[in-house]
Amino acid sequence: MARTSDELFDVVDAHDQVLRQAPRREVHAHGWLHRAVHVLVFNRAGQVFLQKRSMRKDMSPGLWDSSCSGHLDAGEDYDAAAWRELQEEIGLKLPQPPARWRRIEACEDTGQEFVWVYRVESEGPFTLCPDEIERGEWIAPDELNRRIAVRPQDYCSAFRLIWGNIRA
Repeated sequence: MARTSDELFDVVDAHDQVLRQAPRREVHAHGWLHRAVHVLVFNRAGQVFLQKRSMRKDMSPGLWDSSCSGHLDAGEDYDAAAWRELQEEIGLKLPQPPARWRRIEACEDTGQEFVWVYRVESEGPFTLCPDEIERGEWIAPDELNRRIAVRPQDYCSAFRLIWGNIRA
């Protein structure tokens, strides 16, 4: 499902406590702290599934990113958002929300988003949302490290930060 600039987000403080709600466009325009999730899907071979963001995206179009990611809607919790994003972006339906894996503090690289990262195991196949994703690819961690080292500009800054944190 395509999202719009009229979506409402929770604006949060430095401790990730909700202050108020505001439209997406205002949150991003003012650089207010808000919330997001990233999910990394790994297969049995240890490869991670990455998505290449659609050129229609308003932020980071055409860049490689986590298996799926997205903002929390106003009033939504992290786990529900991860579960929803998996279904919306790659068509992966889980019987329950995935378990939290790592937390990333809001910073410039995340676009001022507090992020919970989730790890899921699945072999696919996936049904990619064309409004969100141009294509996807399974990649071995060592090859991903090499590609990021050679062409970091091809990857979303939040994904580079997340990947750096999980491989450290």
